[in-house]
Amino acid sequence: EPAAKPLPAELASYKVLRNLDYAGTDNPRQKLDLLLPQDQTDTPRPVIVYIHGGAWLGGDKRHASNHLSRLLKVTGSPRYAFASIGYRLSGEAIWPAQIHDCKAGIRWIRANAEKYNLDPDRIAVWGPSAGGHLVAMLGTSGDDKAMEGDVGPHTTTSSRVTCVANFFGPTDFLQMGGSHNDADSPESRLVGGAIQEHVEEVATANPITYVSKDDPPFLTVHGTQDRLVPYSQGVLLHEALERSDLESTLITVNEGGHGRGFGEPVFKLLCQFFAHHLHGEEVPWEDRTNQATVKSK
Repeated sequence: EPAAKPLPAELASYKVLRNLDYAGTDNPRQKLDLLLPQDQTDTPRPVIVYIHGGAWLGGDKRHASNHLSRLLKVTGSPRYAFASIGYRLSGEAIWPAQIHDCKAGIRWIRANAEKYNLDPDRIAVWGPSAGGHLVAMLGTSGDDKAMEGDVGPHTTTSSRVTCVANFFGPTDFLQMGGSHNDADSPESRLVGGAIQEHVEEVATANPITYVSKDDPPFLTVHGTQDRLVPYSQGVLLHEALERSDLESTLITVNEGGHGRGFGEPVFKLLCQFFAHHLHGEEVPWEDRTNQATVKSK
């Protein structure tokens, strides 16, 4: 594995534990990184878990540090522990291996909460793109047997999460259109064949399939000019959650692209979302539209 890059300055107050084995295998993808605040406290800390993007066929859990540092620029203090979960990519294993791994990572964090002074009842998940899809699945399919899998030693521990921050993740592959329907698209490679010919598999990978009354609060952030994951995908999920009377907030980034143009206002909202649900701070919530800081090309 390549040497890890130095941590951003904002994370200097954190101790980093890399490549912790959550699966009981030698697979380097089935590991997680844990970032713990150096300053000790008697109160267990809430955890924000980052799931990386990369179209389920690339990306790496080490990508988390730059994103987490953006949060810390806003919060200004180490109020949270962080984790970043790696998972098997579609070139190695098709769906539902990816969600099985992510859930195993959540179960490991909960099972080891006391050891690392973490709060097992305050676990948030956040991810972009394919990571957004996976955190949405974590949110809606908590403890669903088929999605739970049997990865790792803690199969009787809950994989439920406290809240979900989905940044421009896909929802229903069959409604994405265009090249997503191709047999070699990332979505088709994930489910093991052209999505139009694998409708049942696609349904199991759709977070809306599992929406139920006990799902956690969601924050969805999506740019209107996203050319990789259409903005309508975020709207689909948001509306499905609202139909079930669940707490869901949609932040529209007007003229924002696929992760482009998401300026400090979006990260302030993200921090408020976490503060509200992990620290009980009273923050008013409403759907809103922010203008992109950089127009998508």
